[in-house]
Amino acid sequence: MPKRVFVSFDYDYDKILKDFLIGQARNEGSPFVIHDWSIKEASPDWKVKARARIRASDLVIVICGEHTDAAVGVGIELKMAQEEGIDYFLLNGYNGQTGKKPTTARTTDKVYEWTWVNLERLVGGAR
Repeated sequence: MPKRVFVSFDYDYDKILKDFLIGQARNEGSPFVIHDWSIKEASPDWKVKARARIRASDLVIVICGEHTDAAVGVGIELKMAQEEGIDYFLLNGYNGQTGKKPTTARTTDKVYEWTWVNLERLVGGAR
């Protein structure tokens, strides 16, 4: 059964990367499925909605781009995953660059190269 994935990303800069990841999740035999649970508009209760969606997931993938360290929402979502005990990993958004970690990432959190082989391994629990 494919794992349910919540994707955290910088909405202002990296939305296209989330769309690419959704496309890869549709590959035949993909070990994960993504429900597009992005909260598109800021609202007073977005944190409650995000936490509920993270809790309903098996895994959180954090896409790291050039500005992820300044994306407050990504940092909050990662902290929620940590608090809820939801497995997560950081995925480098752009080939040839090193995506910046969210402020709430642990020093031991590695930013992994985005390849299909890596995705399969990481979703399977390899870290």
